[in-house]
Amino acid sequence: MTSARLQESIRAVAVFEAVKGASVLAAGFGLLHLLHKDVHKIVYEFISKVHLSPAQKYPKIFIDLSDNITDSKLWFIAGLALIYSAFRFVEGYGLWRQKVWAEWLAVVSGAIYLPIEIYEVFIKVSFVRVFALVANIVVVAVVAYVLIQKRQLHDKSI
Repeated sequence: MTSARLQESIRAVAVFEAVKGASVLAAGFGLLHLLHKDVHKIVYEFISKVHLSPAQKYPKIFIDLSDNITDSKLWFIAGLALIYSAFRFVEGYGLWRQKVWAEWLAVVSGAIYLPIEIYEVFIKVSFVRVFALVANIVVVAVVAYVLIQKRQLHDKSI
């Protein structure tokens, strides 16, 4: 793979990481919109509007979770979303700028999720689970390949 191709690949991963960060940040802000509101009522109305039965397994889980939501829990989850987003933005920035530390960060942070994602696919195959696993494998493989190529170039120059 040429140097330009490697740079394009890393930049694609950088954009992917930034999109993940932006998505989680948006979800965190969405949670803050629920502060001081009757979350249970909002969830119940949403489930009715999308024509799901509140007695079904997943809608019922969602409704049950909404019973225990407090403003402090919403702030906590939104705070975690902010931290996760900041991490993804820093990683994306470092990858865009071709920083080796960011490449290592991408490989390690991506590889940490692989065993969990593999387990989840074995428990129950779904489009979302398979997509998450494949996307993560691609990210880890691309960035690991770039690190290997950089190492080989470095060794040749010594």
